[in-house]
Amino acid sequence: MTDNAMRIHRALARAGVASRRKAEELVAAGRVRVNGAVAQTGQSVDPARDVITVDGQAIARPQKPTWMVLHKPAGVLTSRPDGSDRRTVFDLIPDVPGLTYVGRLDYLTGGVLLLTTDGEAAHRLTHPSSEIERTYVVTVRGDVAAAVRHARAGIELEDGFVRPVAVDAAPGADKQWQLTITIREGRNREVRRLCEALDLEVRRLVRTQFGPVRLGSLSAGASRPLTARELAAIAAIGVAAE
Repeated sequence: MTDNAMRIHRALARAGVASRRKAEELVAAGRVRVNGAVAQTGQSVDPARDVITVDGQAIARPQKPTWMVLHKPAGVLTSRPDGSDRRTVFDLIPDVPGLTYVGRLDYLTGGVLLLTTDGEAAHRLTHPSSEIERTYVVTVRGDVAAAVRHARAGIELEDGFVRPVAVDAAPGADKQWQLTITIREGRNREVRRLCEALDLEVRRLVRTQFGPVRLGSLSAGASRPLTARELAAIAAIGVAAE
């Protein structure tokens, strides 16, 4: 088995032929062939070497996926251009066909935003079952000591119970505090809603880490390719999720 080997349904999904579930149906229906032979459900293939056809049409050879991290500034949409004058993250990065973001950051939140052409991996990394840790630094005002105690015990939000992996506080300027919060759930606006439930006023919110990728010294609006170590860590998450 080669390093590029994968299940046939995954190969079809990565080639954009169909979702994994639909790909399994195509295989079961006998519509997929590998090197001229009818594919079998669960069969391993190497898309870089094997000739895979669906209804007689060869699927595209896989290209090495693009991965990058953007330091999304506050006041920029995490979306494709919508025809308005509002800036989106795609105004800040190279024009790469098929690039999609891994999860969202709301309009007023800045920090680490991963982007990739591997849509399957993007879905996997944001699925709740992956439990990818996300770290945020929140500038707040309020009773921080009480908030930290309550957060560590867990808070019930409208969509379920939340107990951060870690919560720490440090004093800042102008009677403000900086909370460092690490969560795994990745629910919509989770950190803002958590702070609201703790009676904290959020002044600034930045995601400093998503899984193995840290913000570091990357300036707002700048992007960079992922390092080999980061890519290996993401690939390991994929193996664990198989």
